[in-house]
Amino acid sequence: MEAKEIALGETTLGIELGSTRIKAVLSGLGGTPLASGSFEWENRRENGYWTYPEGEILSGLQACYASLKEDVFKRYGEVLHKIGGIGISAMMHGYLVFDEKNNLLVPFRTWRNNTAARAAEELTNLFSYPIPARWSIAHLYQAILDKEPHVPHIAFQTTLAGYVHFLLTGEKVVGIGEASGMFPIDSKTSDYDKQAEEKFNLILKTKGLPFTLREIFPHVLVAGQEAGRLTKEGALLLDKEGDLQAGIPFCPPEGDAGTGMAATDAVAPRTGNVSAGTSVFAMIVLERPLKEVHPEIDLVTTPAGAPVAMVHCNNCSSELNAWAELFGEAAKVFGKEIPKDELYSSLFKAAEKGEKDCGGLVSYNFVSNEQIAKVEHGRPLFVRTADAHFTLPNFVRAQLYAAFSTLKTGCDILKGEEVNISSINAHGGLFKTEGVAQGILAAALEVPVAVLETAGEGGAWGMSLLAGFLLSSENSLEEYLQTIFAGSKKKVLAPKQEDVVGFRAYHARYTEGLPVVYEAVRSLH
Repeated sequence: MEAKEIALGETTLGIELGSTRIKAVLSGLGGTPLASGSFEWENRRENGYWTYPEGEILSGLQACYASLKEDVFKRYGEVLHKIGGIGISAMMHGYLVFDEKNNLLVPFRTWRNNTAARAAEELTNLFSYPIPARWSIAHLYQAILDKEPHVPHIAFQTTLAGYVHFLLTGEKVVGIGEASGMFPIDSKTSDYDKQAEEKFNLILKTKGLPFTLREIFPHVLVAGQEAGRLTKEGALLLDKEGDLQAGIPFCPPEGDAGTGMAATDAVAPRTGNVSAGTSVFAMIVLERPLKEVHPEIDLVTTPAGAPVAMVHCNNCSSELNAWAELFGEAAKVFGKEIPKDELYSSLFKAAEKGEKDCGGLVSYNFVSNEQIAKVEHGRPLFVRTADAHFTLPNFVRAQLYAAFSTLKTGCDILKGEEVNISSINAHGGLFKTEGVAQGILAAALEVPVAVLETAGEGGAWGMSLLAGFLLSSENSLEEYLQTIFAGSKKKVLAPKQEDVVGFRAYHARYTEGLPVVYEAVRSLH
């Protein structure tokens, strides 16, 4: 049956360019994942900026698609020629600017850069709207403030998802969820906020720049709208072997926040999702606007344009991964090679035996800057008092607590705004070991946390669902996802009171100790 679906093109393809992996998922029209492919990559720091080279964006995309194509042939004996719909997703925000001939003016600046802090602060005050330093408009304004010579030559600015979508379709568009990480959005008009746009255009005019915001920013589309079709050039770029047919419709390109919402069926008011990987973020669909402006909280949207409060933390699993690798190296010294999945599973299970407050141990996982914690540069630290209970279970548990501690700080702000959260759906590799990270997250946020059986498919699968909505007859994205997830299996864990008390105690100690991190930033260069 699946082979016939693939041969007839009754499928959708989602491709997501994440921080450490480019992943592709081919799904049936009912949302069932059929095949996948991937390509591993890492950002690098060059000339003061976190970046990915332009050539690697293209080669990584091609390698990922080739991997998917190979998986399809191995599983079903079919060569991919037709696909019903395609969607492109990527890490949000950042800075990609091009001249009128579509030449990249400066290397891609990712969301991880904290170089636009001054611009973010000024724009937050100007718009009375929280503008984080990683947002695209903050990067642009910082380049203007710094009088970077490329700025007058900008003809087009977009995100990574928008750029790849443009390469494949020729269309300069983004989905509204992605756009909401570029510039403030008005959910009533499903477009850039008019008042903020006028204020920024006045800045551009005052600076003598030859463009307006709308002239260089991509057009905004909502889920369900067609965003272009695969061109002949795009088909050859994606599939170097030339088997893929042109003309395939695309849904609007989205950010990894939007695909996380789709992949976890979290687009209705009072629902939310947590995506945990290199970064961690919580998306809470709002019933009403927030009362105050909070620099720690992003105001973004679902792929359909509904308002969302986003708590975004730059750091999640990187420090935990580094310690896991170290333990793996230690095992090799004793002649034992431990498979990666077994290593993580064993460490996570050890953490279950740790004390609820981690026995006095504290871990700070700041591999890079962290706005919510006011940490300007990455300084990962592990701290303990002399009488703390220094055991392996406590140590690993502290690493897991650290992964969610800054997230808790942000979500506590939402609680102060009386934002009601009925449930959280979680996804990401951190939740592969059943129940461990899930239970800790429930304790941190003090709400029930569900992990769906499809949680491991991640944002690429969520993007394939958004491509499926383009082909669907359902009236709303919420209705479509309810159909897709009807009968899906999930495990729900309610927070245990002893875990909540333990995490609160840890978080208080963690917060009190942040000056140690600030001193490390000041002293260690």
